Amino acid sequence: MVLSDVQTPDEISSSFISSVFASRYVRDPLPRYRMPENSIPKEVAYQIIHDELQLDGNPRLNLASFVTTWMEPECDKLMIESMSKNYVDMDEYPITTELQNRCVNMIADLFHASLTKTKQGIGVGTVGSSEAIMLAGLAFKKKWLNKRKAEGKPFDKPNIVTGANVQVCWEKFARYFDVELKEVKLSEGYYVMDPKKAVEMVDENTICVAAILGSTLTGEFEDVKLLNDLLSKKNKKTGWETPIHVDAASGGFVAPFLYPELEWDFRLPLVKSINVSGHKYGLVYAGIGWVIWRSKEDLPEELIFHINYLGADQPTFTLNFSKGSSQIVAQYYQFLRMGMEGYKKVITNCMESAKLLQKGLENTGQFEIISKDQGVPLVAFTMKNKSKTFPFQLSKALRHHGWIVPAYTMPANVEHMTVLRVVVREDMGRNLVEKLVSHIKGAVFELENAPAGIPRIAFTVEVKSSDDYGNGDKGGVLHIPATSIQWKQHKPETVGKEVQVMGDKTKGVC
Repeated sequence: MVLSDVQTPDEISSSFISSVFASRYVRDPLPRYRMPENSIPKEVAYQIIHDELQLDGNPRLNLASFVTTWMEPECDKLMIESMSKNYVDMDEYPITTELQNRCVNMIADLFHASLTKTKQGIGVGTVGSSEAIMLAGLAFKKKWLNKRKAEGKPFDKPNIVTGANVQVCWEKFARYFDVELKEVKLSEGYYVMDPKKAVEMVDENTICVAAILGSTLTGEFEDVKLLNDLLSKKNKKTGWETPIHVDAASGGFVAPFLYPELEWDFRLPLVKSINVSGHKYGLVYAGIGWVIWRSKEDLPEELIFHINYLGADQPTFTLNFSKGSSQIVAQYYQFLRMGMEGYKKVITNCMESAKLLQKGLENTGQFEIISKDQGVPLVAFTMKNKSKTFPFQLSKALRHHGWIVPAYTMPANVEHMTVLRVVVREDMGRNLVEKLVSHIKGAVFELENAPAGIPRIAFTVEVKSSDDYGNGDKGGVLHIPATSIQWKQHKPETVGKEVQVMGDKTKGVC
């Protein structure tokens, strides 16, 4: 089943794909909905696909995405060399497994986990933070279920407390695994989860409170330290043991380098697990995430599967089985290549570029910045004295320059706000920032000074069938001054049509 469709009506109506330069080798168009009968030369297959991909956006100008779009050629080479390795074949590819374990240890240490006596962190590589969140959520649910069963209490209504600003993967987890999602509503000027309100929503069925280190909407860090302190008091008063999970998908590789004194990780006793995206500020191409647990006791053993059909015992805790090795190798390359010093330089440069963009937008007098100084390197902003739809028009206008800048409405309670957001990644240098500001100013000027619009006239006609059309078919002729339409239809209906007028003359009736 195809779940998404981005084709135009004309493309949908055609069941064939025409080639351009590849037509030198292939004369017949290729079928769109079935596999071709015959093989074609490799050069032709490449050219056909290459031509179509030209219509995709430029990844470097995609300012909507947190995902890394540039890596060093040496790392690209390592990824290509590792593409054919299936990561789950641990016994066949022991070095790849070792590299993953080293990454887990390094991330656990970065997040201040107390490593076990064997110096091993507890965690696993995933295809992204979405899978990591699913695994962390399952661990919380299983621990809560076991505890409730042992106490002889009902265990049919688990819930998670989050802010309304959470990423959609949390809604997926709740729906897929039958967990109620209790969301703390946002408020004017405060666009992240309020720890006080979150703790008030916690009850005996709460399997965890999820805090976000780097909100998708504004990049802001939630106050995990305050949440930990307030929740500790409530746990002590009620006898509950409600834990915290930190969704650090965006901020996990930012905070340790920009704000090393900020307490948000395993330094806080109630934080039991953390997820982070290696393919965001971990500086790896899309397809790698990580989830780390405080200790082995926080990951129920019953969730771990032990497989031995390929050789030695292979413990696995993932939602999928087969997985490429390239991103894991790339993550280890970045850790080895960059070190703490390198990551700090890259993230600091990203933040400086974000500040330059913010200053440029503020100097126009057209925008209000809603992102905070402490957060991930992005700039979220609204427009002053403009309609709610104007940011969408600006977003569309910037596409003419190649920029992809998302515009979106905020969640409940602040849905009247329309926000534009620019994510600053490593590949967005100062020159691109200055060019973006220039294009934004130009686009706003053009939108503000665009003509009021082409005047329109609207008319409604009642269409009646007739037997005079000929050949026994029902149809008729509709006469309008200065023009006419010949029509044919099966059922009588009332038709409404808008006609554009230019120079006091009708441009066309249909």
